[in-house]
Amino acid sequence: MAKKASKGSSKPIPEVEVNLKFSPQQGEELLATLRDRFEQNMLRHEGLAWSEIHEKLKAHPEKLASLYAMESTGGEPDVAGYDQGTKEYIFFDCSEQSPSGRRSICYDREGEAERVRKGVHPGGNAVDLTAVMGIELLNEDEYRQLQTLGEFDTRTESWLKTPAEIRELGGAIFGDRRYNTIFVFHNSAPSFYASRGFRGSLRV
Repeated sequence: MAKKASKGSSKPIPEVEVNLKFSPQQGEELLATLRDRFEQNMLRHEGLAWSEIHEKLKAHPEKLASLYAMESTGGEPDVAGYDQGTKEYIFFDCSEQSPSGRRSICYDREGEAERVRKGVHPGGNAVDLTAVMGIELLNEDEYRQLQTLGEFDTRTESWLKTPAEIRELGGAIFGDRRYNTIFVFHNSAPSFYASRGFRGSLRV
């Protein structure tokens, strides 16, 4: 459902939609997509085996639902690491640019509410959407880790998990890659742009 257009814009801002439900066939198609992406990008996860990841996903359908939400909103999730301590595989959104189905959003609910009070309706907010999807916002360290696996956000930006001391002062942080350099910068939490979405992580 489209929301009211922002001031000065002739087009309504589409509300970000998250779908966690899928048919058995769609589930098998998702697993095939994840397997193919895994095999095509082995440098992201050297030493890991898809068969073990597949078994874990089949045993935890709620995790597969989160991956379905990541995939269907343009995140192209892939395995980006393994936590030896917790024995968990770690998925990141690995789309080249910030996920296309999660843009024009504020950082959190408070920021979104501030915009709505002013008569401007963004497509949602990153904090609430990650909660619905069952994933976590990438923090700065994770974002920098992602950027060692390829070149991401060369034309876009992604909201990142913001330290409480920054958020309490009204700000939030985002990352991008320009001039072959990773930048982490700030903005007001209510801000939103067509080129800024968010990236998440999921442990399985």
